Amino acid sequence: MSWTNWSEEHHCSPDRMLEPDSEDELQTIVDRYAGERTIRVAGSGHSFSPVVPTEDILVSLANYTGITTVNPAREQVTVRAGTPLSELTTALDDYGLALKNMGDVDAQTIAGALATGTHGTGIELGIMPTQIASVRLIRADGEIQTIDPDDGEQFRAVQLSLGTLGIVSEITLNVRSAYRLRENSWIESLDSVLNRLETLRANNRHVEFFWFPHTDHTLIKTLNPTSAAPTRGVPYQLDERAENLAWSAICRLSARIPQMSPRLARFAAGTLDGTSTVGPSHDVFPTMRAVRFNEMEYAVPADAGGSAIRALRAELRESEWPIVFPIEFRYTRGDDILLSPAYDRDVAFIAVHAYHRKPYRAYFDACESIFAEHDGRPHWGKMNGRSPTDLRDRFPEFETFASIRESFDPAGTFLNPELEPLFQ
Repeated sequence: MSWTNWSEEHHCSPDRMLEPDSEDELQTIVDRYAGERTIRVAGSGHSFSPVVPTEDILVSLANYTGITTVNPAREQVTVRAGTPLSELTTALDDYGLALKNMGDVDAQTIAGALATGTHGTGIELGIMPTQIASVRLIRADGEIQTIDPDDGEQFRAVQLSLGTLGIVSEITLNVRSAYRLRENSWIESLDSVLNRLETLRANNRHVEFFWFPHTDHTLIKTLNPTSAAPTRGVPYQLDERAENLAWSAICRLSARIPQMSPRLARFAAGTLDGTSTVGPSHDVFPTMRAVRFNEMEYAVPADAGGSAIRALRAELRESEWPIVFPIEFRYTRGDDILLSPAYDRDVAFIAVHAYHRKPYRAYFDACESIFAEHDGRPHWGKMNGRSPTDLRDRFPEFETFASIRESFDPAGTFLNPELEPLFQ
């Protein structure tokens, strides 16, 4: 009996792996083990940080899925914690509803995505936990508590909790009417993109770019609401599959012959072309990710984003890291969530990736130093090499969260070896 995350970097062999299919069963698990054993909950395993692994009790929510209630008038929906985003967004569409924003992967469970601070793009749109209306939580004492904005700091803690406050049973989300997005993408030089970042940010609901190391090629992608007829369909899906197959071959060759990486990156960038498609938001936001990788992502102040990218380019030129994966750049609105990387400021999220069969530590460490110099805060669902002390210092309300966590779970039932040094 074992568990591994999506990138196959983190794994564990828990003493027991449980798969409840009801809230009563979740509560029974807590009643039985809290205070004597530690309990961690696994979603889809799409986090790159070791927040799940435990040798004790691991709870999978794979059997605890689905929408429980829909309130179209209030534009709210209540969903079980184990529901994958792909399943949730498809079901919402049947009701004529949609998430206000989401990231570019929809394999995560809703609870896992929220607990780690998953985000999308858009300087006027917050990370996904900002869409929470309330959370139904099974605490370490076995009590079930519904937490909403009237609960003040407790609500701001449960919005992004790393699973340390208890087991989330259900989440009520603020949603909106279903809508379509037009995706436009094109190739542009990195310097040109950096020189007009503010214009791109101001003129588009969503803007992100992917810069290919060892090249000047940048793929820009904008998403904007539209009433135009959908154009996505089978041909687009086939193109995505073909692109993933080609990208897989490039990454495997890069792992086998690292010195070829710069040439392979230039080749991959040279094959890119611009596109324009229209589709339902839940089809346009996510992209197919068939090639596995490891990832580090930091949120730097929005106005420091361009400077951070320039520093990364200088580092890559000097060190010649054998990297083929592009560096990703996105904007997100600030919020007041206690552990949010976007706490109290608009941010630029910058992500670096490495093929899962290639060494990554030295490259990530070099990038992390640059993020730290730009006052960056790590994304909790991605890798980081910061010490517990440094992590606590980077989040202004960390101690507020830690105090709330202690009051909810004084015995540390919902911690694991990665989280214990951070909170105890």
